[in-house]
Amino acid sequence: MKKCLDTYALVEIAKGQPVFIKYTEEEFVISEITLSEFYLVILREYNQQTADYWYRKLEARAIPVSLPILIEAMKFKHSHRKQRISFFDAVGYIFSRHNNHLFVTGDKEFFGMPDVEFQQTADQAT
Repeated sequence: MKKCLDTYALVEIAKGQPVFIKYTEEEFVISEITLSEFYLVILREYNQQTADYWYRKLEARAIPVSLPILIEAMKFKHSHRKQRISFFDAVGYIFSRHNNHLFVTGDKEFFGMPDVEFQQTADQAT
């Protein structure tokens, strides 16, 4: 099954975390919305040159998100409001499920949810 990486996974790949680097050797996709959030994270933590580098590297794997998926994601976010799932994560998860992909994340809100491949680095698991 193809993987759909969320921003958490992309950030860990950018940091060189081995548990996430393995995903770069597999077929994966991301939503355009995830790529835009990731760009902001890298821009904030590093600089525009680094953000542009990652944008160019991932752009070919980015897929547009349709309005019906966005609406379904907002319903999901609303129904899980106690978990405080972000807009970006809700869209990524629903996008992933809609396309029959595994959603790869380390965000604790998704632990145990259907169609999620949950990963954490060793230092985050302790």
